[in-house]
Amino acid sequence: MKKSFQIAAVLVAAMLGACSGGEEKKAESAVSEKPAVKLATVSMRAVDQIGEYTATVEAEAKNNIAPTAPGRISKIYVEVGDYVSKGQKLVQMDAANLNQLKLQLDNEEKEFNRVDELYKVGGASKSEWDAAKTSLDVRRTSYNNLLENTQLVSPLNGVVTARNFDNGDLYTSTQMPVLVVEQITPVKLLVNVSEPNFPKVTKGMTCTVKFDMYENEEFEGKVSLVYPTINPSTHTFPVEITLTNANKRVRPGMFGRVLMSFGTKEHIVVPDMAVVKRAGSGDRFVYVYKDGKVSYNKVELGRRMDTEYELLSGVENNAQVVIAGQNRLADGVEVEVIE
Repeated sequence: MKKSFQIAAVLVAAMLGACSGGEEKKAESAVSEKPAVKLATVSMRAVDQIGEYTATVEAEAKNNIAPTAPGRISKIYVEVGDYVSKGQKLVQMDAANLNQLKLQLDNEEKEFNRVDELYKVGGASKSEWDAAKTSLDVRRTSYNNLLENTQLVSPLNGVVTARNFDNGDLYTSTQMPVLVVEQITPVKLLVNVSEPNFPKVTKGMTCTVKFDMYENEEFEGKVSLVYPTINPSTHTFPVEITLTNANKRVRPGMFGRVLMSFGTKEHIVVPDMAVVKRAGSGDRFVYVYKDGKVSYNKVELGRRMDTEYELLSGVENNAQVVIAGQNRLADGVEVEVIE
């Protein structure tokens, strides 16, 4: 009996030892298991330096059509959306005062003609002729000014974008204009470009303009004005971009994106899968592989180009970066590279 008990004890001890050894081996295996990662080798290459700016389309010119003095509106000849030509009659104001002044002007012309004939034959003095001529010129100027404010014409080729009155309304100078006419061929966009690009922007240089409503279609614009000073607060300077807009598809108020080319620079380019955002901040970083370990490298991003990013700093040329498996990584961790 005693001998049987001893044999059983030995068997139990052996089993316990075997179990303990297995757990130790599993623990050692778990500790030695390395995160598996995929790598890509990055390189430096010439990258187009494209600046992208947003802006709202503006009319090349905008005119408020209104008389300089209060008066009754007799007739408005156009509606919102109508295209008008320079010099086209748009509004007729009440002409009672104009007709009265026209009679006075006719009388002044007759009087001047009478004095002029007398002056030619010596029947009137030079001072009398000068007085009659001055009086006629003053009356004619008054008539022309009133005519301009009675028959309102368009000062440019454009489109009517607002009509604020109806026929028969009384216009007062404190109110909004009768009509608004805007020139939309061409149109313009005003963008603010960063200070380092000031020497690179010149009048006449071309750029690309895109509009969300036209998807991937591109429009050609030209720099029509470069402001000569830089804003000390934002360190930007305004640049005016003009689009010919011959087909009138671009309208004031549309949201546009202006792309300007500033040449090329040699920069590192990495796959977008290598760039990871740090939780809780806007920082971006890349894991760089070397000698079996990865290091955390904070990077400064430039342009995104399809499936790649331009890096302004943070990674050296020909470095190997992690493009898969970053979720288990930390700075200095040993990894296993897989194809």
